[in-house]
Amino acid sequence: MEHLAATAVVDALGTVTGWSEGAQKLTGHPAAEIVGRPATRLLAEEIPPGIVEAQTGVVALRHLDGHRVEVALTACPVLGPAGQPAGFVITADPPDPPEPAGPSLAEQAFQQASMSMSVYDTRHHYLRLNEVACKVLGLPEEALLGRYYLDSTEEAGYNCGFLRHLRQVVETGEPVRYETFSSTPGLAQQQAWNVEMWPLTDGEGEPSAVALAAFDNSEEYGARQRLALLNEAAASIGTTLDVVRTAEELVELLVPQFADFASVDLLDWVLGTDQQPPAMPDGAFVLHRVAHISVTEGTPEAVVEPGEQDPCPEDCPPARALREGRVVFSKEGDPDLVRWLEERNARSPDRGGYRQGVHSMLAVPLRARGTALGVVVAVRRRHPKNFGGDDAAFGEELASRAAVCIDNARRFARERGTALALQHSLLPSGLPDQAAVDVAHRYLPCGSLAGIGGDWFDVIPLSGSRVALVVGDVVGHGIESSATMGRLRTAVRTLADVDLPPDELLTHLDDLVTHLAADGDDGEVAELGATCLYAVYDPVSRRLSLAAAGHPVPAVLRPGADAELVRMTAGPPLGVGGLPFEATELELPEGSVVALYTDGLVEDRALDVDRGTGELLQALNTPADSLDTLCDTLLKAALDEQPGDDVALLLARTRALGADRVATWDVPPDPAHVATARQAATDQLAVWGLQEAAYVTELVVSELVTNAIRYGEPPIRLRLIRDRALICEVSDGSSTSPHLRRAHAFDEGGRGLLLVAQLTQRWGSRQTAGGKTIWAERPLPEE
Repeated sequence: MEHLAATAVVDALGTVTGWSEGAQKLTGHPAAEIVGRPATRLLAEEIPPGIVEAQTGVVALRHLDGHRVEVALTACPVLGPAGQPAGFVITADPPDPPEPAGPSLAEQAFQQASMSMSVYDTRHHYLRLNEVACKVLGLPEEALLGRYYLDSTEEAGYNCGFLRHLRQVVETGEPVRYETFSSTPGLAQQQAWNVEMWPLTDGEGEPSAVALAAFDNSEEYGARQRLALLNEAAASIGTTLDVVRTAEELVELLVPQFADFASVDLLDWVLGTDQQPPAMPDGAFVLHRVAHISVTEGTPEAVVEPGEQDPCPEDCPPARALREGRVVFSKEGDPDLVRWLEERNARSPDRGGYRQGVHSMLAVPLRARGTALGVVVAVRRRHPKNFGGDDAAFGEELASRAAVCIDNARRFARERGTALALQHSLLPSGLPDQAAVDVAHRYLPCGSLAGIGGDWFDVIPLSGSRVALVVGDVVGHGIESSATMGRLRTAVRTLADVDLPPDELLTHLDDLVTHLAADGDDGEVAELGATCLYAVYDPVSRRLSLAAAGHPVPAVLRPGADAELVRMTAGPPLGVGGLPFEATELELPEGSVVALYTDGLVEDRALDVDRGTGELLQALNTPADSLDTLCDTLLKAALDEQPGDDVALLLARTRALGADRVATWDVPPDPAHVATARQAATDQLAVWGLQEAAYVTELVVSELVTNAIRYGEPPIRLRLIRDRALICEVSDGSSTSPHLRRAHAFDEGGRGLLLVAQLTQRWGSRQTAGGKTIWAERPLPEE
């Protein structure tokens, strides 16, 4: 090996003016750091006496890395132009090296360390590297020594993170610890590093180099990533009680952080209404694709689309995972993965090329409460690492959490569907045929997680061509509220059949709610309440009589006028008990529109009630070609989105029966006038062209008028109404209600009402302010 002499030139003041390559090799100091500086900075100790005079001797120098170097110096004086000493040319040879004794213990520790270790000078050049550092960088030590750091890395710029920390150590003299990530040529995947840098100081305590140790923390970092994903799953999976959306949230969490493609397939019964899962089949079975996602646009790995069925062969990994209830993961070359990929490619040959790069897959069963729901499949193509045991444990934990969310969504959907079916079965499926009003209605279940409520509406035909309009709301949500609503609706129809006035009907209904609330366990009064609005419209008098129990007042739109709220006393909610209800009457011109609704239409957490009512009235003024169109206009104006409470809306446009369809006679309380009443009725039927109904009508008029004269009190009035049926009414001043009975063979009376019941379609009586009215209806003769 060629030996380079170490030579230096020192002027008369002791400043180094020349520095050879041999001197740099000997001391480690480059010329740029020595030339122009005092030569004494190189000394490790004072020069022994006599060496200066003799201009030769052994001197101890300080190497750049801090260790002592003893060399034999020879100084040759250099004379100036006038012959005076101008400096010295100093040559140095290292003392004879000792016999090699092998690397020191420190050197062995440095080279054989399991972590990457290296040393840099203060200008960021490589001074030393151990074997691990060379492996990480992908170059031998000889190719790196003396090179600038940025020349050996893909990091760009003077302000890159590594150089920034090197400068910080040199400038502050303090160690630095940090974590970094890198993709290195020598390794297949991105690695996480825990890095520590500390300064190496010279004899004067100044930083002369920077040492570095980097520990590969990729496994711990991967574990932290998986834990972070589990924490994220707690917040991002199950945000809605929707099965499909929950599955979408699961695959969105897995890709791209954990896999390159992920899918969720569920058994068909999970998406249906079955309460009990069927037995798991032994052979092949069919799954239902719910969600999938890929790092590649278009999801080329998928064979089926969401909403389609995906047959599962008996031996494929998803089928095994679902049947065995455990995680199944395969890597490239495994027979299970090969068969599965071949089956997928055969089913979709035009897209099979995209699955050629799949090298690892993970199939995890979705099980909740001991029941199999489906399977989640994760696939890696671009991700260089195969799925392993840690990934399987992570997938199992994540799938168990997601499965509970999916099962909760399934249960909620089933219970909500059951409640909706119950509620719709309790609401009127079709409005009855009547001529007093034209009606249109809308019902919207709430969109909140609280479940459906107890809102209802009804249209009930009454005697005398009248009609009852009902809207109610039971407090709370869920099946209990729907069941209570059904009981109240039945009670209202029963009380309406008795033909009670609105205020009396609400009083009886209030008593019923009080009794229902008292039927709780241990004698405790259950928390139950409801509101109701009951209105009766008479097309003959064009009067609307109504009363409310804690319910929003209706709105009325008269022809040629603006919509307004009905001025009335709402009264207490049902179930309070002991407080009276007040009825309100108003006369409406024909063609008026009455709007009855529940509070969900005008009340909202973010909307003031008065503002909601104002918007309702404004929308009610909007011209519309039909009541159905007006219903849609009202809902669109009052509701910006899915309502937070149930909404029931009932619109009624009033009709009127004119004098040409109603005939009324006052009957003196004398049996002799019964024949006069019969003749008057017969003449009126002839005017209406209903001569075919004359015979039966004569008998009915005769029996009802005779009973009124015999058992009732004046005044007595006969009224015929020609509507969709022929109605005969007889009113008197007595409040005694008639009773239908069966007369015995030798009884002289008791057959009148029985005869009326046999001759008519239906009959009944109702109380009036001045007594009672007995009525009978029979269909009109066919034209």
